[in-house]
Amino acid sequence: MIKIKTPEEIEKMRVAGQVVARTLEALTSSIVPGKTRTIDLDRMAEELLKEQGAKPSFKGYMDYPASTCISINEVVVHGIPDERVIQAGDIVGIDLGAIVDGYHGDSAVTVPVGETTDEVRRLLRVARESLFKGIAQARAGNYIRDISRAIQEYVERHGYSVVREMVGHGIGTKMHEEPQVPNYVTSRRGDMLQPGMTLAIEPMVNIGTFEIVHLPDKWTVVTKDRSLSAHFEHTVAITDNEPDILTLRREEGARQ
Repeated sequence: MIKIKTPEEIEKMRVAGQVVARTLEALTSSIVPGKTRTIDLDRMAEELLKEQGAKPSFKGYMDYPASTCISINEVVVHGIPDERVIQAGDIVGIDLGAIVDGYHGDSAVTVPVGETTDEVRRLLRVARESLFKGIAQARAGNYIRDISRAIQEYVERHGYSVVREMVGHGIGTKMHEEPQVPNYVTSRRGDMLQPGMTLAIEPMVNIGTFEIVHLPDKWTVVTKDRSLSAHFEHTVAITDNEPDILTLRREEGARQ
């Protein structure tokens, strides 16, 4: 059942969302190629969440062992932080959730490290823009399929693919609520969007095939052809007017 949030509940989610936004900004700006390990970022995230009065959404969820998911290069999502050192030329996806006063915020960003190629810059640009194409359709009276179509059409127009097996979701007092939010068009148009619905919209965009493989750790998801992948996500509230991005970062606000 879809849970419609009150304005007061949405404000609580905004608090959690802004904790996530600030923490992601700090994490991405702290990466030093050849030095920073993914476990260093995870420990930093946990400390920053604690300082802001938040708890990590991910740690302990279905026995997930960390506070962040850090996915490098061909890793699509759910990369477990470890001793791996981030190198110049990598692209690093950081997915983070926070709980404040019982409500979740969830967001992800993928960033280049050091010098990169035109191909990588284009992938990141298209993936990020596909998220905002989807968000633009997150309006009362539209359907879930309108979000899905906007993302898929934009991504495929640029020659990339969207992952099918992993989708966005509702969010609130639980990290995953109804409805599911696919990044591609399915046979169902999905639910009609209503003010008070809150969604985590999160396209995962691959340079090659949309097919993925789960590694033996049961968490890490990689592209089947080992091509690069980029992941962007925001928590969004449906309103009577424009979509309200609860996890918007400062630098993104300046771009909008």
